[in-house]
Order: sequence, then C-alpha cells, then structure tokens
Amino acid sequence: MGEEREELGWEQFGAASRQLAQQVADSGFAPDLILSIARGGLFVAGALGYALEVKNLHVMNVEFYTGVDERLELPVVLPPVPNVVDLAGARVLVADDVADTGATLRLVRDFCRDHVAEVRCAVIYEKPRSAVRCEYVWRRTERWIEFPWSSAPPVRRAAAAG
Repeated sequence: MGEEREELGWEQFGAASRQLAQQVADSGFAPDLILSIARGGLFVAGALGYALEVKNLHVMNVEFYTGVDERLELPVVLPPVPNVVDLAGARVLVADDVADTGATLRLVRDFCRDHVAEVRCAVIYEKPRSAVRCEYVWRRTERWIEFPWSSAPPVRRAAAAG
C-alpha cells in the first residue's frame, strides 16, 4: 500500500502510555476506574492502570472495524455489557488506542454519561475527523496506524501432519 502509515513499536508504546498517564495526573483527574474499549484499548488501559495506580479496570467490547479502513455502519456493543451499578457515581477514564471516526468512543462515553460522576477519554492517537475530542491524547495524526499488537497476522494452529 502506498499511503503513509504511522508505526508504533512496543517501546514507543511504553513511552506514549507513560506520557498519556502524566497528562491525566497533571490535570488533577483521579479516575476511580478505567474502562477499556476492547481490543486495542486493553493495552492502553493496562498501562494507564499501572501508571495511575488504578486497579479497577473494566472492559467494554465494541465491534466497529472489520479490516484496514473497513468498518460496520455503526459500532455494536458485544456482550457482556458492563453493569451500570458498577459504574454508578464513579469518575471514569475511557481508554482506547485510537479515536479515528470517534463513533466507538462516543458510544462508550454516552453509555457512561448517565451513570457516572464524570467521564473523560484517553487515547494514544486522535485523528482530526474524530467526532470525540479526547481530554488526553498522546499524538494526533491523519495516517493509518500500525500498532504492535495488530500489525502481524494472527497466529494459526498448524495443520496436523497426515
């Protein structure tokens, strides 16, 4: 493919997540829990959880992207859906790898908004077209991003020798 890509390696991800955590800390926001958007947000949430000393991590599975720049018409929440009782009155930090269109983040943020004391979003990358402007962003780009956790093809079980 001829288009330019942003490549993030594991070491750079470590530095990016620490800088993102520092932004959260410097803002004075002290989340009670981190809500990761699976799958890419799992890595970000884990790193932020350690850096911010937040042990209460939750996951929301949302399907939107089906391939490189291919997506469903609308994001879909997959079960299990977080129990709003567990979120009630909390200060929530929503973590994801990228705010591309912002549709996934908007869905998760809006899901939280009616149940939590406050919700803010943290991403490694934010694109200019994102419908959500995140409070915490490591880098802004218009490029397609190659993340270390999704750049290699899936590992498949070798066919049994006959």
